[in-house]
Amino acid sequence: MPELSVIVHGPNAQGHLTELLDALDTRPLPTAEVIVAAVGDWAREAAEGHTPETVVVPLPEGTSDAAARVAGAARATGRWLHFVHAKDGLPAGTPRLLAERAAELPDTVDVLLFDHVTTTWQTAASPSRDGRLLAAVGREDLSLDEAADLLRLTPLLGNRVLRADFWRAHQEQLAVDDEPHAAHAALLHAGRIACLNQVAYENRELRPESLPPLVPEDRFALIDRYEALLPHTRDRRAARTVLYDLMMRDLVRTFAGENLPDAVAREFFRRASLAAVRWRPENHERPAGLEGVRHALLEEGAYTKYRAFQAANRSRRAAKKAVRTRKRQVGAKLRDQQYRRALCRPVDPNLAVFAAYWERGVACNPAAIAAKLAELAPHIHPVWVVSNENASLLPPGTDHVVPGTRRYWETLATAKYLVNNVNFPNAFVKRPDAVHIQTHHGTPLKRMGLDQMEHPAAAKGLDFNALLARIDKWDYSVSANSHSTRMWERAYPARYTSLDYGYPRNDVFYTATAADVRAARERLGIPPGKTAVLYAPTHRDYEAGFTPRLDLAALADRLGEDTVLLVRAHYFYGGAASPLTGLRRTGRIIDVSSYDPVEELCLAADALVTDYSSIMFDYANLDRPIVIYADDWETYTTTRGVYFDLMAEAPGQVARTQEELTEILTSGAWHDESARKARAAFRRRFCEYDDGRAAERVVRRVFLGEPEEALPPVIPVEDRTPAPSPEEATA
Repeated sequence: MPELSVIVHGPNAQGHLTELLDALDTRPLPTAEVIVAAVGDWAREAAEGHTPETVVVPLPEGTSDAAARVAGAARATGRWLHFVHAKDGLPAGTPRLLAERAAELPDTVDVLLFDHVTTTWQTAASPSRDGRLLAAVGREDLSLDEAADLLRLTPLLGNRVLRADFWRAHQEQLAVDDEPHAAHAALLHAGRIACLNQVAYENRELRPESLPPLVPEDRFALIDRYEALLPHTRDRRAARTVLYDLMMRDLVRTFAGENLPDAVAREFFRRASLAAVRWRPENHERPAGLEGVRHALLEEGAYTKYRAFQAANRSRRAAKKAVRTRKRQVGAKLRDQQYRRALCRPVDPNLAVFAAYWERGVACNPAAIAAKLAELAPHIHPVWVVSNENASLLPPGTDHVVPGTRRYWETLATAKYLVNNVNFPNAFVKRPDAVHIQTHHGTPLKRMGLDQMEHPAAAKGLDFNALLARIDKWDYSVSANSHSTRMWERAYPARYTSLDYGYPRNDVFYTATAADVRAARERLGIPPGKTAVLYAPTHRDYEAGFTPRLDLAALADRLGEDTVLLVRAHYFYGGAASPLTGLRRTGRIIDVSSYDPVEELCLAADALVTDYSSIMFDYANLDRPIVIYADDWETYTTTRGVYFDLMAEAPGQVARTQEELTEILTSGAWHDESARKARAAFRRRFCEYDDGRAAERVVRRVFLGEPEEALPPVIPVEDRTPAPSPEEATA
């Protein structure tokens, strides 16, 4: 018996069924079967053209989604059922991922929930907001009464799999055409529920104008849905409250957003008002502010008052918008005039502007260059561009400007040197006698720059023409290895000069002493003799926020008392790794998401666990163990795109599941001979120019104007001595 039956159902809407079946064909799985409940001839023909193992259930044109699901499930032999609409998609490796997670679950679990992305006719693979809810639950199974907020997950059948026996027992309640109804009903009838905080579904929203127009009955169906679901919450206060809140939200949004004929609008409002009063939980509190007023008027059935309230709100918003627009226009005009005047002043040869990570502060390659500049060319005055909220975090005495201020624009206009690890704003004018140094902030595994054109989920509406205009302002591009140099040339094609000198931020990995390593560990609170493992995952374009992809508490338990986990969220999430705050503060798990500099974390760590983050290339300079945790490699490569196969050229051991990772870390495989050989090959390729003198080369070449032949030559990888390991530092 297969573990999972993937039941593809529905018509071949706009030809998407072929794409879906192609994706399933590329990675067949012995523990999963594919059944296509094909509605109409086009769907049947598309399904029959695929692998013989695909079971095709031909259905006549016009068969409803519910009937198609029933027909497909009747042919299924798997223990779990995954209903996938023919218009939707599955990330590569999804059946294996779901089958493996389902196999872990006890027989008491009826529903497994997971994350998804959404693709529309305008966007691709946009992340959902479900990740935080899934992360809050973790990997333990529970009842809906224990986690009623799971009702707030996007109500799709595609982002959940159902135990086959559970489906058969509740088919009458679940086999409905209204998908959100079926999705919520599955949770309301489930005994136990489990979660998987990973993307395993692509929900495709077709352009509304390509679908049949809505009729009044379609609007009323929303009310009917909740009228049918809420009776199942009579003795379940938590679920009743959440479902009621969802109903009120949907009713208010539908009434506000739809341009309905007055007679239809009045009838919708009347029915919605009755439902709001009938199902309101005892002592239920309305939301604060304007939303609470809307709820009160709906419960009152005050249609005329509600319409007047809507009109007043529209007028108020329009007036505020007009005032804000006028203020922005006046302010922008004034700043532009000031900037243009400053551009007429002479360039200051002793002024340098530094910025990093979109004005976060003193960090990364710009910080290392600024430090070396103070040593070798103290006559050049550095000014940092820092956002107002980060200004208080600057080292004492740091001269800085806040973006948008008058001094900011004057400094940009007159500085001789401009150093950034990202780009300056589009409005920045590069003067002919100014020097712009792009340092970048990592060796590229993922696709960057123009190479993102083939991956719209990663590009997220990036204006490539504006990007090219920014690239054309570069004079120099700093590179850590020949791989980066080649990739920057294709991703950022322009006439800049590549400085193949190494990354200045990595100099510390060769200059730090044993005392520096001990001091870093003491500041982090790592007890002597403990093994510190740094876990630093990267940002995913298909996830809305940071959620740990590991059960960190369980991992810490398995690793034992002698191991400390340092957990760092990607900086895109602002250092606010809220899912970490609930972890036990035993000293074995330390949230270092807001700790700077990251190089100090690397010095303190005995080993690194990461996925696709560029930190692996930097950490490799220390010649310490690295383990790759690649649980969603196929999804990442599909949505983001990569420059090389990390699975074939990893810097150490590779784990695809948490159990594999735990085994690697507990068995000693993380630092065995095969791991050392992989790391050595990785270092030869990606630590090519890093030898501890990168910042010196940049300063002497760019700021002091020394010729290339006068600079310190790069020391070969095999002849370098990195900073001592924690074990060596305490010996």
